[in-house]
Amino acid sequence: MKKSNIFGSGDKRKVNPNWFTNKTWIKVLSEKIKAKEQDIYHVHFERGSRTKLHSHNGNQVLIVTKGNGSLEIFRRYGSSKTNFKIKRTEKIILKEGDIVHIPAKTYHTHGSVNKKKTFSHIAINILPKKNATYKTIWYESDFKTKVSEII
Repeated sequence: MKKSNIFGSGDKRKVNPNWFTNKTWIKVLSEKIKAKEQDIYHVHFERGSRTKLHSHNGNQVLIVTKGNGSLEIFRRYGSSKTNFKIKRTEKIILKEGDIVHIPAKTYHTHGSVNKKKTFSHIAINILPKKNATYKTIWYESDFKTKVSEII
């Protein structure tokens, strides 16, 4: 049995800055506890930072640990892989202690809603099947109507 602590800045890792709108860093919890059926991250969004539009090939669960944020769900229109239209279908306000499930292949974005305060959550990425790789596809978009490319 492995034990780890999610708080504090020790063991933090930088993330690909192309996937976020501002500074964001993570702690990889699944490595600490040697989880095999899911990837687990504690994600810290600096003031106003959000993920860019993305989708996963497996389900995802978010557990808010600090601050206020939001999860926005989008519907896709068009057949092109790189240039298509989107429309926001749902905006869920997230507060400390909230838990939300995001089904696989859902286009979404999440992160801080406050430009003066940080936001963090635990992301549990559930592998689509045993020994499979969890994949995330990141998109450049205007967060309103257009997607221009895969990042």
